[in-house]
Amino acid sequence: MLILPSRRQFLTGLGATAAVIGGTGAYAFGIEPLYRLVVTRYAPVLPRWTPGLSLRVAVLADFHVGEPYMPLDRIAEIVDATNALTPDLILMLGDYPAGPSVTHRKVPLTDFARVVAPLKAPLGVYSILGNHDWWDDHDAQMRLAGPVAARRALEDVGIPVMENDALRLVKDGKPFWVAGVGDQIPFLIQGIDISRADLPDTLAKVTDAAPVLLMIHEPDLFLDVPERVSLTLAGHTHGGQVRLFGYSPVIPSVRGNDFAYGHVVRRGQHMIVSGGFGVSRIPVRLGVPPEIVLLELGGETDGAGKTVERARILRG
Repeated sequence: MLILPSRRQFLTGLGATAAVIGGTGAYAFGIEPLYRLVVTRYAPVLPRWTPGLSLRVAVLADFHVGEPYMPLDRIAEIVDATNALTPDLILMLGDYPAGPSVTHRKVPLTDFARVVAPLKAPLGVYSILGNHDWWDDHDAQMRLAGPVAARRALEDVGIPVMENDALRLVKDGKPFWVAGVGDQIPFLIQGIDISRADLPDTLAKVTDAAPVLLMIHEPDLFLDVPERVSLTLAGHTHGGQVRLFGYSPVIPSVRGNDFAYGHVVRRGQHMIVSGGFGVSRIPVRLGVPPEIVLLELGGETDGAGKTVERARILRG
């Protein structure tokens, strides 16, 4: 026998549903993007890693500075939290300005650079550029050439921007390389399909067998990364900004959820995609809170090669 709810039960249920939806919306628009900050730790066992090379790396991606969602005091909070982790090395993966759809007031990139300048690590702070660093610079779009304002601002405060370049560093007498490529989709002009990423030229600057950490902005380039690279680090996706039960409905990647977020292993090669900090297109984050990624490389493991986040093994 079918028992229909009374009008009162129906209205009570409708009200509860509306409250849940409204509460979720308020959290996604007003709490997670503005107030939450987490540290996501990974300890992958990497191929071609030097035995005994122990490295602690903080990875910062997609700041998208601009009011109201990423004001300067929020940037300062991220800087303080990063320094408190005492990393050996800090890597920044691009997209420093926010897009117009989520910006009520632009924050000058010179002010952003001033606030991130106190980032400190014994082996240095290094950065790459993302698509928004190019899209935000009208003059660079017209010239189809850099340098963009974000690069000038970062380099003026002593943070090198690596564009198709590689640098050899040494920790406890053991060398490794940090490499960074240019952005893959720097230009908005219709019909212009020019990438700034030159992966072969970048890796040609690696002159010995020491392990390589590769910074890219858009994770799609991982498909072209050779075995020579021990770990690729990417941003751009924001984890989809909405991520529920391990699934992100909207991803700016040709690989969709394969490259949406987290630790990806493909044919024995490793990539970690950061969820980053900011927002783009719509001011929402749900299920993927703003995060500092902290890598513990070459340290003790449980012997099973596991990471803090379960790696998704991609076939093919």
